[in-house]
Amino acid sequence: MRGNTVKIGLMGLGTVGTGVVRIVQGHQEDLQKQTGLAIEVAKVLVKNADKERNISLDNDILTTNPADLVENPEIDVIVEVIGGINPTKQYMLQALENGKHIVTANKDLMALHGAEILSKAQEKGCDVFYEASVGGGIPILRALVEGFSSDRITKMMGIVNGTTNYIMTKMSQEGADYAEVLKEAQELGYAESDPTADVEGHDAARKMAILGTLGFHVDMNLDDVDCEGISRVSAEDIAHAKQLGYEIKLLGIAQRDGELIDVSVQPTLVARSHPLASVNGVFNAVYVHGEAVGETMFYGPGAGELPTATAVVSDLVTVVKNKKLGVNGRGSVAPYKEKHLKTDDQIVSKYFLRLIVDDKRGVLAQITRILADHDVSLEQVLQQPYNDGKQSEIILVTHHASRKNIFDVRKQFEEIDSVYEVKSLYRVEGGEEQ
Repeated sequence: MRGNTVKIGLMGLGTVGTGVVRIVQGHQEDLQKQTGLAIEVAKVLVKNADKERNISLDNDILTTNPADLVENPEIDVIVEVIGGINPTKQYMLQALENGKHIVTANKDLMALHGAEILSKAQEKGCDVFYEASVGGGIPILRALVEGFSSDRITKMMGIVNGTTNYIMTKMSQEGADYAEVLKEAQELGYAESDPTADVEGHDAARKMAILGTLGFHVDMNLDDVDCEGISRVSAEDIAHAKQLGYEIKLLGIAQRDGELIDVSVQPTLVARSHPLASVNGVFNAVYVHGEAVGETMFYGPGAGELPTATAVVSDLVTVVKNKKLGVNGRGSVAPYKEKHLKTDDQIVSKYFLRLIVDDKRGVLAQITRILADHDVSLEQVLQQPYNDGKQSEIILVTHHASRKNIFDVRKQFEEIDSVYEVKSLYRVEGGEEQ
């Protein structure tokens, strides 16, 4: 901090970086009133300094050399919005080594190396904030760290990827197939040309690793998150779910029972009575349950220039206020609890099963016998003709059962001649049994 000005080194001038500059330039009076200090974008790291841009910045501010930011003694805070793991991780660690505070929107980096970065921040007495890495403009991370600081979180469940929620919403509302809606989402710019990170759940898994780390105070690795995407969800699955009173959403679920934790991302049937069932389009929402406060939900735009940039600048304001008060580094808490992950026999949920079976007597009795043998009972059963009456389609919703038992049931179904195919197996949240 030089005088009454805090100088920022901005890494990246893409969509979010441009939004950050717009907010800092356009809200300067408000920012000064809130912090008591001026905030100046002093250096901006870009790939091409000569590229035409739709934002006003002096040419001498732009640089292609990261050392002009991380080694610059006049820079107080690094705002990182370039993304990726390498060399971004090295930039951030070097900036912390040099006593600079960090604000980042990098979910990949924080999901994979957040514990290391936060430990370095504690060592150096620096702030590291990353609100924009989960949920875009939704202030969920600050709520977990500050709003729930006196509570114990037992469950977090949310829609944390706008692309997949847009696809699932369109499939539900129009009865369209996955491939058709994905193509439309790509044409509209909601999905990338290579949509794998979104549709296979990888993006959501990174965000859930971050939420699990903050909510449960453990070092939650990406490998700890059980991940399944939406590419196998069919229009028929969604129609059957609706018939039973559910919507299918790609949900991230992090749950703690005592000291045991499980975190997953998977297509999930959500009861229409649950608030998450009505979260549509590209919006995100995170439901949080605390032992003291009970149920809360955070809802808003999950991406976009200004919503994400708003979260970045909000973190920036917190860093500046901390600098003025001399309390930097006290808000970045590295994980401090030992991690104990649930095994498959300890993960308990309701499940939706969709089977194609031979249309003959005794098949349903055989299926229910297999379920009973594995201690799985049924809440709902539907049976209807399939394939012009040559086969039957059986839809089952179970009571709570262990993941191990459900997987054993599926394996046995796949091995018997009367079951032609196990079409679908999804987790269920809400409904008649709570």
